[in-house]
Amino acid sequence: MPPEPAWFVPLRRFARHELSGAGVLLLATVAGLVWANSPWSASYQAWLHLEVTAGVGPLVLRKSLLHFVNDGLMGLFFFVVGLEIKREVLVGELASARKAALPALAAVGGMVVPALVYLAINPSGPARAGWGVPMATDIAFALGVLAVLGRRVPPGLKVLLTALAIVDDIGAVLVIAVFYTEQIAVGSLLFGLVGVVVALGMSRAGVRSAVAYFLVGTVVWLAFLKSGVHATLAALLMAFTIPARTRVEGRKVVARLRAAADRLERVGVPKGLGLNTHPQQDVLDDVADLHEAATAPLQELEHALVPVVTFLVLPLFALANAGVSLGGGEAAGGLGGAGLGIVLGLVAGKPLGIAGMAVLAVRAKVADLPPGVTGRHLVGVGLLGGIGFTMALFIAGLAFPDPARLASAKVAILLASALAAALALAVLWRTGPAPTDPPRTP
Repeated sequence: MPPEPAWFVPLRRFARHELSGAGVLLLATVAGLVWANSPWSASYQAWLHLEVTAGVGPLVLRKSLLHFVNDGLMGLFFFVVGLEIKREVLVGELASARKAALPALAAVGGMVVPALVYLAINPSGPARAGWGVPMATDIAFALGVLAVLGRRVPPGLKVLLTALAIVDDIGAVLVIAVFYTEQIAVGSLLFGLVGVVVALGMSRAGVRSAVAYFLVGTVVWLAFLKSGVHATLAALLMAFTIPARTRVEGRKVVARLRAAADRLERVGVPKGLGLNTHPQQDVLDDVADLHEAATAPLQELEHALVPVVTFLVLPLFALANAGVSLGGGEAAGGLGGAGLGIVLGLVAGKPLGIAGMAVLAVRAKVADLPPGVTGRHLVGVGLLGGIGFTMALFIAGLAFPDPARLASAKVAILLASALAAALALAVLWRTGPAPTDPPRTP
């Protein structure tokens, strides 16, 4: 490969920084708000409702750009979420009952309590449908806030927050699939499920081609879209079918790499930046084949798609969904009814549910706190969980078909997420660096 151009180096470093994803998402959010409230707001609305056509032959979809972003591109986001869930279940923080207990129980508390807070404020009427909005956590923003604190928080807190957010995502997808689906076309749903079974069969048969899974996944996504069940579930199910095994064992990888290095020494190490000889290229091709065999398709896809989702899909979603006109009473509407339930659910319900359930789990001796994590850290993580943003906006779009109520909900989500982030920073900053020998019980 040619050397990186000088201008690319800072871009690569920025992309790898923990704050980069949250920063781009924040810029897109601000851009959407400014555009929607500027003299060019009409162009913003025209952009959202621009008709996009995609398909081949008779299989053609014509939808607005907003629909393609929310139903199409966000399918890619949920696919990556599914890959992350599968990885964590197999080898991560959800790989055993003991390790999964704390984030799982904390996430359940962080979903149930905000929903109950919302329903207490909106027990009936059209606003009641928004009870799922304050259940969600935006992992990109939450981890971005945590990164600002640097070494003032223990490493285990990031692990806990990540695992908690993954369980939270599972709950959010289930809520979307079960409670925000009005009518189901059984034939289309069964066709989509058959596609999932086909993908599982491909996985068992050793098929590793990303293109093959993409083609089957597209059919599954279209079938779920036509069935009435939200296509996010299709993306999640397809992620679970991606193979998570390598084709070569670790020690054999080392042996083959050493053998390849010896062969390269014998045929001559490439000099300069010119073309390789045929023997040299044969060795390098064997190393490339070894890399493919030693990498599980799940990890390869996750590695390839995370930057796309972080720097394209989520910013586009934010730009398309955060542009709320603050004139005409929407901001005031965001402070009452559904908006009040969302704000209190995220800012108060989330920390109460997450921290409260985590403390109960530890004291009941069904879970352990990560090293260095204290009770005050749990409150901070609970507040970080109140940064709903992406998922909250997504569920609000499903819960509120009325544009005025949706605008009010969006204002409330933005307000609550900003408030939760500020409170989390304050709590965790005042907590200070983790002690070297911390207590294990809050």
